[in-house]
Amino acid sequence: MGSSAFEKLETRGTLTKTKRFRPGDEADKGAHMVKLPKGARPVNVSLSPRAQVAWRMFGKFVQARRREDPELEDNLLKAHIKLRPEEYLALAWMNTTFAAVGAVIAAFVASLFLFILRIDITTLLIIFGLVAALPIFFSYMYSFGLPVGYHGSPAGHAKKRGHKIDKKISGAMSFISAMSSANVPVDVIFKELSKQTVYGEVAREAEWITRDTELLGLDILSALRKGAQRSPSSKFQDFLQGVVTTSTSGGQLKPYFLVKAEQFEKEDRLEMRKKMETLGMLAESFVTVVVAFPLFLVVIMAIMALISKTGSGFVIMLLYVVVGLMIPMSQFGFIFVIWNMEQEG
Repeated sequence: MGSSAFEKLETRGTLTKTKRFRPGDEADKGAHMVKLPKGARPVNVSLSPRAQVAWRMFGKFVQARRREDPELEDNLLKAHIKLRPEEYLALAWMNTTFAAVGAVIAAFVASLFLFILRIDITTLLIIFGLVAALPIFFSYMYSFGLPVGYHGSPAGHAKKRGHKIDKKISGAMSFISAMSSANVPVDVIFKELSKQTVYGEVAREAEWITRDTELLGLDILSALRKGAQRSPSSKFQDFLQGVVTTSTSGGQLKPYFLVKAEQFEKEDRLEMRKKMETLGMLAESFVTVVVAFPLFLVVIMAIMALISKTGSGFVIMLLYVVVGLMIPMSQFGFIFVIWNMEQEG
């Protein structure tokens, strides 16, 4: 690949300012070629093998019946799923088709297995009836369930990205305010932020803003507006819109960055305090529900089994259920709740 792959047309001047030419200078050249900054390189985004198979199988079908869906397109962009809506729907159709075929085959295999085991004819008829109803069910899914189910997936991914951005935005704001204190330009701040992988999804958002300015030729304010529109985090959206508003109204960005850094730090402290209070409440509930209650229940049931003459077998069976099922399930339930809180926090 030659050096021309690392070049772009410069038609926008310097950021938001108009480029002025001296007489006899570059005014007659118009658009001209300039090299990108050091380290810039093109990135080829290609479909995965699975997505390529889906496009070959269902691409024409999706294009023939596809309607404009700005919500899906917006969710794919916010989730950073590098697929067009048509490609994503083709992948959804392929997954649903394979699931339908697999379910029908599994039902036939199960029916054959039950027939070999000489199950009564009524059970076999019920199973075969279910097998016959499966194509109708999946046809319904094709018409109605597929758009609903697969439209929710990018929105879920975007929501997770929004949580990750909110989790890292306080540290990123400290970085931005420190850079602005040294009078670093806004476009350079976001470029340097994009290199700091410790800030996770915030760095990826900054990387897209830098891409818009250095590869697509947008000025920094337009790039920030686009970044605010496609960001899944309301906090990051408000921050970027505030940068644009402050710049266009003639305000100073340095005090704005310092105020936002302090605001996000306070919000983080409040969020941490709420999380600690919730964990304390869960710890008290765990001691009561998982430790004390089963212990008293086991003692009471053991005494009942010793005293009772006729119902001791039932009491012992219930004791097995409590010890072998109830206690482990309650422990796993609390573990899952705490793990889910950690993921969302």
